[in-house]
Amino acid sequence: MKFINFLKSVVQEMKEVTWPNAQETRRDTSTVVGTSILMAIFLGCVDWFFQWALQLFA
Repeated sequence: MKFINFLKSVVQEMKEVTWPNAQETRRDTSTVVGTSILMAIFLGCVDWFFQWALQLFA
């Protein structure tokens, strides 16, 4: 019985959710992909710098 009540409350909550439209989804996806690419470039540069610096001391 508790499980049935749980499912009913889940359905009720899902009806109240405000879902993003296509433009918002595209914008948010672009933000995530862009940030991921920038972080990859940044971390790659940091990694390259530390490799270069360690080779100076080795």
